Amino acid sequence: MDTPTPAPIRTGMLFDFPQVDGGESVVAAARLGLEDATAGGRLDRSIELIYELANGLPLGTAADIEDHFDALDDERVLAIIGPSISDNGLIVRELAEGAKVPCINYTGGAMTRSAWMFHYQVGSLEEEPIALAEHLATTGAARVGVVFDESPVGRRYADSFEAARAGLGLQTTATVGISPVQTQSSDLVERLRSSNPDAIAYLGMGLAARALAVELKEAEWSVPVVGTSALMFGYQRKEWRADWEGWVYVDTLADDNPQRQALRERSRATAAGPVGVAAYDIGRLLGEGLVRCQHLTRDGLREGLERVKRLPATSGHAGTTMGFGCWDHGALKGEYLVLRQWRDGRSVQVAADVKQ
Repeated sequence: MDTPTPAPIRTGMLFDFPQVDGGESVVAAARLGLEDATAGGRLDRSIELIYELANGLPLGTAADIEDHFDALDDERVLAIIGPSISDNGLIVRELAEGAKVPCINYTGGAMTRSAWMFHYQVGSLEEEPIALAEHLATTGAARVGVVFDESPVGRRYADSFEAARAGLGLQTTATVGISPVQTQSSDLVERLRSSNPDAIAYLGMGLAARALAVELKEAEWSVPVVGTSALMFGYQRKEWRADWEGWVYVDTLADDNPQRQALRERSRATAAGPVGVAAYDIGRLLGEGLVRCQHLTRDGLREGLERVKRLPATSGHAGTTMGFGCWDHGALKGEYLVLRQWRDGRSVQVAADVKQ
């Protein structure tokens, strides 16, 4: 008589913008994290990953996110990893609540969290502006021109920067809104330049970061610029790095993190960028949640995830941990934001941000 084989656990991944490789590298990173978390017989069955490629906001539509979420829900997956953009996280937050399926998004927006939506913070709309304002203050800048995306992401960034800058002695000389999908602007730099700032802060998550860089170069204006985690796009779009030369920005990769160093020994591709590292960690979180799951249902997995505590994180500085809890659906705890700079086509950690 054949030994019965347990049915696999079906989990989903929702990509919310076009992927260069069709999502394969992120899926591989998540699968590696799942395997690490469940190794040694900690789980009595295999895990099947099903993924959907959507084209969400800001370039696509909310409807496309909804359609691809529904496709995963129809597959009766136990959990969903994604999305990665806060605008889409707000959409999926409501869908997760309706379907009662635990989701782990990896956006920068804490407002994406809910009873069913867990959050692995690849950046922070609330904390990044504080880190940038503190950095500007240490450089001696006193007058800052602000560019922000006209979107929920950009407005939250701008509000957080405004709340932080006054206490640090920073004055805003001009505040200019721009479309997050804008690729060029004819008067943006002139409006900023006429306000005579010591530095410029880009606060958004769109193509406008490159539009600003291109226009600064065309105007031959050499001014210090800081930016949000939008500049992580440089990992994928190598041709954009030269435009951001010298810009300081917020990342989640630290060269002093032993977890990331160990991951690099096993998979250099996974450890090379913030999304690969995040996917690996999310796979670990999901695997640990499954191990702690007392009832193999969506509700049981939600409770299992809330029991995950104090896992060493691969993102952030050494000592950053991750886990969840009752009413605590933010994964990363500690110094998970890292200041880096694009220099000579490479992302390097800002020396002042290296933890001793």
